[in-house]
Amino acid sequence: MATQALLSSSMETGRQLLGGRPLQPSSSRSLSSPRRASVVVRASATPPVKPLTGFVEFKTGNSLSSELRGSYVLALFAQQGADRQLWFASKQSLSYLDGSLPGDYGFDPLGLSDPEGPGGFIEPRWLAYGEVINGRYAMLGAVGAIAPEIFGKLGLIPQETALPWFKTGVIPPAGTYNYWADPYTLFVLEMALMGFAEHRRFQDWANPGSMGKQYFLGLEKGLGGSGDPAYPGGPFFNPLGLGKDEKSLKDLKLKEVKNGRLAMVAILGYFVQGLVTGVGPFQNLLDHLADPVNNNVLTSLKFH
Repeated sequence: MATQALLSSSMETGRQLLGGRPLQPSSSRSLSSPRRASVVVRASATPPVKPLTGFVEFKTGNSLSSELRGSYVLALFAQQGADRQLWFASKQSLSYLDGSLPGDYGFDPLGLSDPEGPGGFIEPRWLAYGEVINGRYAMLGAVGAIAPEIFGKLGLIPQETALPWFKTGVIPPAGTYNYWADPYTLFVLEMALMGFAEHRRFQDWANPGSMGKQYFLGLEKGLGGSGDPAYPGGPFFNPLGLGKDEKSLKDLKLKEVKNGRLAMVAILGYFVQGLVTGVGPFQNLLDHLADPVNNNVLTSLKFH
């Protein structure tokens, strides 16, 4: 009797945690049966949140005569994913991906953001921050790599400057352009400028708001940031004043991270297309539209 009371109390606790209805056993098996008893709880949330679905599993071992063994409440992750889409989420990923980050769908098959998993040696916040920053670079790069090719086709710029991205000196054996300085000078200059900018960005990450306290040609007031290094705002980084309210800011963050992910995939596609076809991405598109049968992924499997 004491064991039955303990089981009933544990089941009631699980019901309260899930916010669901009273537990209903799926069969009329005796509680003293040596077989494993499993109970499924289906709970519904108040609109507009999607219905919650969770389960509580009681592992009884071989007997209930001494004590209730094992653990229960194997998954309560439906509470986290009730109001968002989940992409191949797992109990592990949902234990640390709670939906607070923009574009968080619980997808982390390698556990890189798990503080106690394979990626535990990397600060999870740094990974989320890095995704936003690299997404922004990728969006700029995706547009910048294809824009000269498009403008050249439209006759808006001279043909000698309308080069595919890999013939501008990025990959010297593929070709280069006669800039105002030799490639080595340009490389050193770019490294110095980007290194300075990245150093200041890292300082703001380590100590948010610090860039507004360091003298910088009288521009430090606009570099103070918002306290969130990934979204500094201000006249330099948000000149249009977008995202004035919390809802619109949340929507913009989600759109940014989605487009950033798409741009990172696009950059990878640029590299593969350049290697496989030997022409720029815009020319690849024109060739495919002109003759889809003979110009596609399968017919282009050759390396230049």
